[in-house]
Amino acid sequence: MGKFEIKKDKSDQFRFNLKASNGQVILSSEAYKTKASCDNGIESVRKNSQDDAKYDRKTAKDGSPYFNLKASNGQVIGASQMYSNASAMENGIASVKKNAPDAVVEEV
Repeated sequence: MGKFEIKKDKSDQFRFNLKASNGQVILSSEAYKTKASCDNGIESVRKNSQDDAKYDRKTAKDGSPYFNLKASNGQVIGASQMYSNASAMENGIASVKKNAPDAVVEEV
């Protein structure tokens, strides 16, 4: 089962990573000023992760595919890692869809 890990960064802001059951990070958040805002971001990922239209498939300057998950208002709520090819990116999206709804939340 996947999990959301919440941690404070060096600037004392909160971030979360969604990890698959194998421990690999599949989605990373922006920085949030408060833990409550971070918690809201996690709930937004849970809610929006099932809608394929909320995934913005992108290509980095070096040609690596990646994706952003967007909320209903169009704001990015999570970004993926860089992938080696489009098929691997699609597997990453499938993993977010599978893991996000029931992922536990841990503070680290």
